[in-house]
Amino acid sequence: MNKKLALWSITVGLGGLLFGLDVAVISGAEKAIQTLWSLTDWMHGTAIAMALYGTAFGAAFGNIPANTMGRKATLIWIGILFFVTSIGAAVATDVYTFMFFRFVSGLSIGASSVVAPVYISEIAPPKYRGRMVVSFQLNIVAGILIAYLSNYLIAKIAGENDWRWMLGIVAIPSLIFSLLMLVTPETPRWLVLYKKDDAAAKAVLQLTGEDAEKVIADIKSSSSTITESLFNKKFIKPLLLAFLIAFFNQLSGINAIIYFAPKVFEMAGIERSGALLSTVGIGVVNLVFTISGWYLIDRLGRKLLMYIGSFGYILSLSLIAFSFNSSDHSMIVYYVFMFIASHAVGQGAVIWVFLSELFPNGVRASGTSFGSLTHWIFAALIAQVFPYFANHVLPMYIFGFFAVMMVLQLLYVWKMMPETKGIALEDMERSMVMH
Repeated sequence: MNKKLALWSITVGLGGLLFGLDVAVISGAEKAIQTLWSLTDWMHGTAIAMALYGTAFGAAFGNIPANTMGRKATLIWIGILFFVTSIGAAVATDVYTFMFFRFVSGLSIGASSVVAPVYISEIAPPKYRGRMVVSFQLNIVAGILIAYLSNYLIAKIAGENDWRWMLGIVAIPSLIFSLLMLVTPETPRWLVLYKKDDAAAKAVLQLTGEDAEKVIADIKSSSSTITESLFNKKFIKPLLLAFLIAFFNQLSGINAIIYFAPKVFEMAGIERSGALLSTVGIGVVNLVFTISGWYLIDRLGRKLLMYIGSFGYILSLSLIAFSFNSSDHSMIVYYVFMFIASHAVGQGAVIWVFLSELFPNGVRASGTSFGSLTHWIFAALIAQVFPYFANHVLPMYIFGFFAVMMVLQLLYVWKMMPETKGIALEDMERSMVMH
């Protein structure tokens, strides 16, 4: 692969690192803020879910600056927002100020989940597109691991207000990300379709070693969709596919585990320090199996990875449910690790790649935004209600419900999901019609 392409995708993928840090760091703070501000179960859920509500808005509207300002400028501003909001949440003196900064932080997460995969998919050759977009997911899970490890270490040394340090530390990589984005180019597809600057696009394409004239001609031939509405009957199929993959991603229970991992382990009878340490194990498993997904996605394809992940989900969630129904909870930690591995090699590796490939050039940012919005709305709902259900419903039923949802996901993969491996973005629309 061209070294410049690899470097640009790694740099943009660092937006995923911020995403992962911000998503997971709250797991070490959620119990402290509940105690500090005497929050009810519902208010506790709202405080944690506030970032996800912001994420839903960021995902819904992230395509607007991505199309008007460009992919690059939007990513620079995302890094700046991460910097400001991580410090703001860390120094908050009441729950409402905390929720405000977490909401704005969520805007950054939502926008990055749209713009970063779109950026990478637009600079990547078809042969390497899966691996390059998965670099975003790889950075997310690296961020989650760093957040869990950071939470564990800070809890050991920082004392009473350790949660403030846990949140504030995200400011450092946020600043680094924005600075690195200053020296990263704009995508050729945005330059051609939105800025009408063929010369700049050609200069970027020549750096990547691609046939610049041919790629620009292909981009222009697909430009008819740029004036079309996303919610047009010709896009019904990719919209449905995007909605369902995002819906099932969250109905696996992945964010219930990521956001409330210490709580899940405490439900299994593990004391808090051990629960925090066990979350580091989640981060390690997540990273190892995401690397496996990264290696396999352009070799085995998106659909086979989804099959592997779906079977793993069903088995691990069923085992978690049955274990909670027994007197022996000793294996739950390992079943959670199996669940995380299934997610990382399947849905986790595939979702952002698949969403960034489904739609034609002119509506790609909008279509990815729609899929991401679906993802984050359901993530917010899960995070909002999980503390209540964790305290009022037997864990067997909670995880049994997630297992049933994954049986439905398996049917979706089997009956509906097309394979997108190796297909040029400009050819994707024709491929959808044929499937």
